[in-house]
Amino acid sequence: MKKTTKRWIVGVSVTLGVVLCAGGAYAGYIYHKADQAIHHIAASPTPKPAVSSSSPAATPAPEEEDKPISFLLTGVDSRGGSDGSMNTDVIMLLALNPKTDSATIVSLPRDLELKPGDIRSHKANYFFPHYYLEDPSTAFANTKALYSRLLGVPLDYMAMIDFQGFREVVDQLGGVKVDVDMDMKYRDTSDGTDIDLKKGVQTLNGKDALDFVRYRKSNQGTAESSDLARNGRQQQVLKQILEKLTSVNGLVNLGDLLDIAGKNVKTDVPENELRSWIARIRDLKPDETEFIPLEGEWISPYIVPKESDLKTALTAFRSRLGLTTTEADGAQLDRLADGVGLIADSGADGSSDGPSGQTGGTKSASGPEEQTGTNN
Repeated sequence: MKKTTKRWIVGVSVTLGVVLCAGGAYAGYIYHKADQAIHHIAASPTPKPAVSSSSPAATPAPEEEDKPISFLLTGVDSRGGSDGSMNTDVIMLLALNPKTDSATIVSLPRDLELKPGDIRSHKANYFFPHYYLEDPSTAFANTKALYSRLLGVPLDYMAMIDFQGFREVVDQLGGVKVDVDMDMKYRDTSDGTDIDLKKGVQTLNGKDALDFVRYRKSNQGTAESSDLARNGRQQQVLKQILEKLTSVNGLVNLGDLLDIAGKNVKTDVPENELRSWIARIRDLKPDETEFIPLEGEWISPYIVPKESDLKTALTAFRSRLGLTTTEADGAQLDRLADGVGLIADSGADGSSDGPSGQTGGTKSASGPEEQTGTNN
């Protein structure tokens, strides 16, 4: 064999060995990062399962791994300027089907009226801060149970991300390219808000992306925005983040992203399940994610959707979980107006019963204006 051929074979072997060792080291690094993040994210840490050939229960059973799951997702602002009120700007329902790597995300307006019955009606963004101030240890369970009961859908888990984490994730992924729909200007020295965005397609860093999804009112001469427009922006940015997370760049940055999650995400998902999901990040299919922003009319002080629109969104959510609407489920969906402020669908003559079955167009407030300040 010629010397040049031998050298080539040796060179390739050494290079391959280095690549394999680096890959193994990186895998170990990611496992370590994931382990640290999980301890911070999970609400109630459980012992890490031992892995051995004699322990068949060390990893989740395939049928458990592929079981559809549902979440209540919230984005909160815990900055000092917001008085620690945990303002809830983002409220979403997530149905995830691991078997098909597909998902349905329903965005709920923060100004949607919820009517629990045991306490006064309030806007949707009121309840998590309310329960959190009562008892942080039960806030997830109580908020999740409330939404599940009023909307008639199962919610397995709840997850909360702080806005600082959102900013850091966007920066770590190199920004998001979005179409800013209007000039946006707003300043508030009390909480450090300084929004100054120009209309048009552009790549936003973490700070500007957060300003984009939160923009509501102006004190600098630009047009105001609606709660519904904000939901559309949230969907636009979330889709970009999902695409970047599942890209090669996202996987390369996985260690840093796990660090960010560990500091800014809280959930009630058990640790062993979090480990399984992190291992399957690369399998997510952004093209198989269905985004449904719930729309409605502004009838002060609430956003009031049509009953049929809410039913359509919740039926799609249930379908992603593999749930068929039984007679009992259908009756529960028909009772949505008991728990949510709604506009009844128009009859054959074009008439409407008005919001929540009332006659007339304007609904009076049934409680104080919750978290309605500026761009909170």
